[in-house]
Amino acid sequence: MTEETGLEMLAIAGQLFERMISQQQAKVLRLAREAVPNITPEELRNPHDFPQLKEHPTFEFEDGILSGLISAQVALNAELKGRMLPPEPPER
Repeated sequence: MTEETGLEMLAIAGQLFERMISQQQAKVLRLAREAVPNITPEELRNPHDFPQLKEHPTFEFEDGILSGLISAQVALNAELKGRMLPPEPPER
């Protein structure tokens, strides 16, 4: 794989992950608002503060999917960048 092809693949994968994550964030927020109508995206970062979310039938599942997508995005970026960047010279 050439560096140019790798960068193109990284850009395509990045865009795909951004769309998937954005869609999943909207879904998680919609589900959260079924249990807590006025919850904000910022408050959603700490769902354990809202016991009503624990009782929602699908919130935790969908929130887990969101976490997995974010983790996969970070892992893919790290792997591709690690393969494309030249190794660092040893410290003296």
